[in-house]
Amino acid sequence: MDLYKKWCDATKKKTKRKHYWTYVEKDGGRAEIREALAKTMRSHYDRLDRIAQDVERLGYKLAATILREQLPQTKKGRSGDLGEILATELVEEEIGLRVPVRRLRYKDGRNMAMRGDDFIGAGYGGDGHNDLWLLKGEAKSNKVLGKTTVASARKVLDRDSGRCTPDSLAFVANRLLESSDAADMALGRDLRDQVALKNVPAGRIDHMLYTMSGNGPHASLEVDLEAAGTNRDQYVVNLHIVDHQEFIKEMYEEAEDLGND
Repeated sequence: MDLYKKWCDATKKKTKRKHYWTYVEKDGGRAEIREALAKTMRSHYDRLDRIAQDVERLGYKLAATILREQLPQTKKGRSGDLGEILATELVEEEIGLRVPVRRLRYKDGRNMAMRGDDFIGAGYGGDGHNDLWLLKGEAKSNKVLGKTTVASARKVLDRDSGRCTPDSLAFVANRLLESSDAADMALGRDLRDQVALKNVPAGRIDHMLYTMSGNGPHASLEVDLEAAGTNRDQYVVNLHIVDHQEFIKEMYEEAEDLGND
């Protein structure tokens, strides 16, 4: 689904390997994608076929109860999760790498934040188109975005020498190895090997600092990008949602609503 293309106007600046992207909602854009985004949100917490099976067996009301038990109910939990969901969708829509595991399905508690890298993109590229390529991502969602939050996100991206953290990489790899799909299993093996080998060069480990905020792109984002290294693709992104808190509430209510009997 071309979520951002239908929803937002984008401004993109590129200097060598540094990318600065800002998104603002189009007039009527939110209404255009509301239903599709709600469905996408559900898919990050559970497989859509399982939700459909719940509806078939139990009806809409009880199926919605099961789904609701997996969705965060606190403002902080919802804000953080939605930022991660929207970052994941942007990677797959605009960069072309997969974020192969929907990690919110594996939370210890629906209102708890997960440890590790917020999202990992993976795929193959290079001269022979078969070299492993990774993206390490950090997502932040704030009503008011500021310098402290941006600096904190960059610190996380830079840790482990800029590589995906071993525990996060192993988590994604192990979930892929549980698949019956041959391509998923092959990618899972390559990712698992990286926990030990660490031989993907920095030039094939991109970084993304994704922000969703009510105050729009804070000046610290461009400052952060200017200071970032040039040995990898650096993506700094802001999605400006004027009614940040209301948007999050609205979208979780939409996601929880599976319909009527």
